[in-house]
Amino acid sequence: MKKFAFVSAAAEREYKELPKDVQDDFGKDLRRIQYGQDPVRPFKSLTESVGAGAIELIINGSPAFRCVYVAKFADMVVVLYSFVKTTNRSDRHAMQVAQERMKELKHELRKMGYRI
Repeated sequence: MKKFAFVSAAAEREYKELPKDVQDDFGKDLRRIQYGQDPVRPFKSLTESVGAGAIELIINGSPAFRCVYVAKFADMVVVLYSFVKTTNRSDRHAMQVAQERMKELKHELRKMGYRI
């Protein structure tokens, strides 16, 4: 089983600010991912906009919710960013935040001796 972490205190706070039922739904999928299974909810790769291994879990509706994570490094599932989606288009701000946090994660893992 992979370990689970948030990339930062801000990432954890954002996740915990989501409605409880949304946290539960994302949490179930994140647990499946820890065990090497595919998520039940829709998902898509964000390799081009965030970085290699970044995946977005999707809950559509009004409002819609997203949870961006990476499970590629250090045998861990790491949540980068969770947010309420406010546009039908790509959310540039959200992708920028996730991209910056991916850089932070890689930097920290390199400092710990991981080759990325």
